Amino acid sequence: MKPGFVPDNTNIKKTSGTPNLFYDPRDNLFFKRDAGNAAYEVSSTQLPALAGGAFVDLYLTEGHIREPHWHPNAWELDVVVSGEAVISVIDPDHDRMHSYTAKPGQVVFIPMAWWHWIRPRSGKLHLHLFFNNDQFETAEGSDTLRLTPPEVFQLSYGIDARKAAEILSCIKESVVIGPPEGNRLETGERQSPKATRLKQDNQSGKNKNIVIIINDKPIHF
Repeated sequence: MKPGFVPDNTNIKKTSGTPNLFYDPRDNLFFKRDAGNAAYEVSSTQLPALAGGAFVDLYLTEGHIREPHWHPNAWELDVVVSGEAVISVIDPDHDRMHSYTAKPGQVVFIPMAWWHWIRPRSGKLHLHLFFNNDQFETAEGSDTLRLTPPEVFQLSYGIDARKAAEILSCIKESVVIGPPEGNRLETGERQSPKATRLKQDNQSGKNKNIVIIINDKPIHF
């Protein structure tokens, strides 16, 4: 069987009997950050009769994100099962970003190869994702960032290569569902004492630079 879009069910042969038509997505973990942030996948690898389509069962909690990514060989249809989602896409045809707030039963369609990401707008979020390729591919934003030489950012966009390398050094592997533990920016009430001191210095005029905290280390701009 050749993966990809198929217009019929010719892969199912009458002489071979009814193929397996049942599978539990929980038996095939695609990625897990923790108990509330995980994705499970069903493709033609799990169900050979599922030619031309695939499915992902996605769970997110507030403060997490399905990182920016794109699918070079499939479109995606996102269906909200429970909770509320903000699904954002970059429209390359009109150079615009579109963000859609979706509630249970509502859907968002993402054309093939469009850059997109998903954030929960509720404490818990559950989505069903459908793809029109039984062996869909995913290009993660974290891989693009960590594998691109810092000097390329400098040459392309005028970003200081040293600072780019320092900032991106915390991305050690594919993120998929972020943020990774230990690499969270300190924000709001969860700010560390060091981050609080830096904020106070900025407000008092002692430090005019922009400062972010990565791995408890201040990066100055």
